[in-house]
Amino acid sequence: MAKKVVASLKKEGGTSYTRVIKMERSPKTGAYVFKDSILESSTVKDFLAKK
Repeated sequence: MAKKVVASLKKEGGTSYTRVIKMERSPKTGAYVFKDSILESSTVKDFLAKK
């Protein structure tokens, strides 16, 4: 089943995904926290601009 899912994501005209890792400072402890997520390529700029 996994091979079929991966193959269908690589079809032409499908959405492309990007893994984004954002580093933020925790307000509670002051240490850096890494938030990662898998997004569509068109929404990456919005995710990085958000505070």
